[in-house]
Amino acid sequence: MATPSIRRAVRNFVLASAASLVSGLIVPVSILRAQVPGDTAALPEIVVTATRYPVPPESLSATLTVLKGDDLRAQGISFVADALREVPGLHLVQGGSFGAATSLFTRGGESDYTKVLVDGVPVNQPGGAYDFASLTTDNVERIEVLRGPASVLYGSDAVSGVVQIITRDGAGPTRVDADAEAGTFGTVRWSAAAHGGTGGSADAGGAALGWSGSLSRLTTDGAYAFNNAYRNTAASVRLRARPDAETDAALTFRFTDGRFAFPTDFTGALTDRNQFNTDRTTTVSLEVSRRLARGLEGQLLVGRNAERSGFDNTPDPPPGPADVETSRARVRRETAEARALYTGLPRTTLMAGVALDHQHEHSTDESDFGFGATADTFAAARHDWGFYAQASAEPGRRVRLSAGGRLDRNSRFGDFWTWRTSALVLLTPATRLRASAGNAFKEPSFFENFATGPFATGNPNLAPERTQSFEGGIEQDALHGHVTLSITGFAQRFRDLIQFTGAPPAPGAPNYFNIAAANASGIEASVDLKRLGPVGLTAGYTWLHTRVTDAGFDTGPDANFVTGERLLRRPGHALTLRAYSDPRARAQLGAELEVVGARDDLRFAQFPTPTTRIELPAYATLDLSGHVRLLGAGRAPGLGVTLRVENVFDKDYEQVAGFPARGRTLLVGLASSYR
Repeated sequence: MATPSIRRAVRNFVLASAASLVSGLIVPVSILRAQVPGDTAALPEIVVTATRYPVPPESLSATLTVLKGDDLRAQGISFVADALREVPGLHLVQGGSFGAATSLFTRGGESDYTKVLVDGVPVNQPGGAYDFASLTTDNVERIEVLRGPASVLYGSDAVSGVVQIITRDGAGPTRVDADAEAGTFGTVRWSAAAHGGTGGSADAGGAALGWSGSLSRLTTDGAYAFNNAYRNTAASVRLRARPDAETDAALTFRFTDGRFAFPTDFTGALTDRNQFNTDRTTTVSLEVSRRLARGLEGQLLVGRNAERSGFDNTPDPPPGPADVETSRARVRRETAEARALYTGLPRTTLMAGVALDHQHEHSTDESDFGFGATADTFAAARHDWGFYAQASAEPGRRVRLSAGGRLDRNSRFGDFWTWRTSALVLLTPATRLRASAGNAFKEPSFFENFATGPFATGNPNLAPERTQSFEGGIEQDALHGHVTLSITGFAQRFRDLIQFTGAPPAPGAPNYFNIAAANASGIEASVDLKRLGPVGLTAGYTWLHTRVTDAGFDTGPDANFVTGERLLRRPGHALTLRAYSDPRARAQLGAELEVVGARDDLRFAQFPTPTTRIELPAYATLDLSGHVRLLGAGRAPGLGVTLRVENVFDKDYEQVAGFPARGRTLLVGLASSYR
């Protein structure tokens, strides 16, 4: 007999599939946008994250990867974390099933060393942490991944890199897409999206209004036997207006609402039948640019990211556990930034800006572990002013140089200076040499600065964690641009890492101090075959060497930091291969192989069993995707069937010690469109 969760999943899938089918018959077109020849000429590719203004990617001296939203959706990739796995230098770690905490390690840096932006607005927690578990690819135009220090342009948290989510601009005739899929673990996902525009193309310089929007929902019973349900609802809207050739404005809204139930304790043991986390995040941004004079452009960004999170754990039915704990947290970041861009000098671009980042956190925690009820309230705020300037010049036809500096004036730690220089040398039009050097910083978390209570006291005098970084690389095009090969070497030194000590120097003294240090160096290599024949192929490889140079307060072989040992959860080797067929074909196939090398981790245990340092074994997973167009071709009505199989060979592995990763996952669905 089918369980209620299976019956519910089947019912939801049938309803969602029916809606998708009706959409395909009433408002038909092809399955995927990539299958339909465009009505307008293709515009040259531009990127913005590395410079803060649009430039062609081949002109960059920085290491940047662009993931296109249409390509990701064609592969059935619904979450940004899964998309980032193919980028060299990046390693994603998820602690179990759907919705579990997901951390990003960039170039061996800490998991809070990557700045995450949604249309220019920071979405990290104050102090850099970001959980990728619920961030979806819905309505994403592209994801730009910048590796290396970027504090000159982005301030705190941009220590090892920047990930920016850029929402889709609308243009041209209205298009509506709908899809639904269901499969293993009682998983059901549906989504609907639309975009369009009037008055011509804004990118072409004419008056225009563009818009896009999406709505999606995912529900699943999860991989564990009980209490592992996850649901996630995501919505995104973007409006872009170009009233004249001098002015451009865009308003973006993104909303995520998730609930994650988990039966595990901190060791990974299945102990609880009713605890769960909630998270609701809203991000709003307004960007305006206007040409003020010949060669002079003004840019303004105003944004807000607000997150409400919670944890609920009421007593379980006998035999327990009987512990009670609830917590609520509200965190918001408000951003305002003004920039001036000047291009009036020959072969030179000058940019200067000022940014304000205001942060606020308020949380409450109530618990009863059998020793009497306790309650704790925490509230704090701080702000940071950033003043920066950058110059880029071409002293020769084949040489491009850039240099920048920034002063951050923080209400907690005072002043901090950052700098970055870089060079690009074009040996030939197809051969590019790149080199750069710079520093970056990460501010303390709110808890490290402001904590009060019986177990931890914050340190208001903490300095930022800081790094110095160097990199150099070469990029080569071949076969008339159909093949691109790239290799980059990098070295980073992390200093003033903040650590907790349970034995402060005096009663009532802080528990947090800047004391630890580590190094990370490595090589990133990639090959990109852009549809050489009917098949495209991308490959990325990372060799990484990390070493703790100062363990700080940590002692013993099983500490987080052990002098001379590797940093935790960073693999020494990682390889990703992705193959895909022509997106214009009636039947399309894709495959992605991920190979992750051995890495150190800590296996936690209940007292009195000690924590042990272990080496997690290497693993390899294969994902397959496909879709077949049943109806329609070109601009004709269309309807298709989609298929995605993750972890095809049902590999048993752990990304976090004690928390098994998902096994084989099969998802089958329908997709339709209308224009």
